[in-house]
Amino acid sequence: MSSTNTLEGRTAVVTGAGAGLGRAEALALAGLGANVVVNDVGPAADDVAAEIKALGSQAVAVTGDIGDWAMGDRLVGAAVESFGGLDVVVNNAGVLRDRMLFNLSESDWDDVIRVHLKGHAGLSRAAAVHWRAASKALGGPVYGRIVNTSSEAFLFGAPGQPNYSAAKAGITALTLATAQGMARYGVRANAICPRARTAMTADSFGEGVNAPGGFDIMAPERVATLVAHLASPAADEINGQVFVVYGDMVALLAPPTVEQKFTAADGTFTPEELDAQLTPYFSGRDPYRTYAAYSVAGLDTTGTQQTPTS
Repeated sequence: MSSTNTLEGRTAVVTGAGAGLGRAEALALAGLGANVVVNDVGPAADDVAAEIKALGSQAVAVTGDIGDWAMGDRLVGAAVESFGGLDVVVNNAGVLRDRMLFNLSESDWDDVIRVHLKGHAGLSRAAAVHWRAASKALGGPVYGRIVNTSSEAFLFGAPGQPNYSAAKAGITALTLATAQGMARYGVRANAICPRARTAMTADSFGEGVNAPGGFDIMAPERVATLVAHLASPAADEINGQVFVVYGDMVALLAPPTVEQKFTAADGTFTPEELDAQLTPYFSGRDPYRTYAAYSVAGLDTTGTQQTPTS
């Protein structure tokens, strides 16, 4: 293992790590030598911590709801108390309350926004406080990595997931703001949009599909490899980026671009002039074509609902 992809002596916090993607990510980080604080809402956190210890790495379990703002401070405190510091945060925890907009209840909205977006924000804020203080004490940048879990739903606006789509769009914006605001302190923040076969997506992806060599092409471990890389010293120059990752591919998303500019002839649009410019442009347009590009490195190009993975 080279010095740029080891996490020996580093400490990571992984939320939603009791199963699925979070478990795979926690194990991948431990496989690179990291100590891991395993967070989930139930006893599965203890099971994964024990699994990591059985592999020869160090781990502690912290059970609790990441949607509770104070949980961020608790997790950072556990990392410092147990292992002497904090180096990596992987925000993974989430829940689903899939509804069409006209069936969406207030609790359906609040539950998803609270766990996904507030959960990401609370732990990121606590980690940022820790790293900023450490940087000031050191007089220079420290080591900090944040990997957030967004989704292709933030691009496509999944019709049965207005709450989930909004939360993931917020997480993407949070990641970009974190990357810009914390770079001076040595922190790197990136987001992934993963697809993987987990308990949450079993109905969508069905049975395992084997690739050459007998590997499950949609196994969560295939996502965890990228997460471990983004957490490593090798990713020091990767900041504020959004990756789609699943199967045998990693796709880097480009920033949004202006598709078409409409300009008023005399400095101010009249209703008639807007009609004359916009109506012909959108006439006959693909109804599923939104501001987000669908054709990205083999991603779905039909405008159909994307399957969430976290």
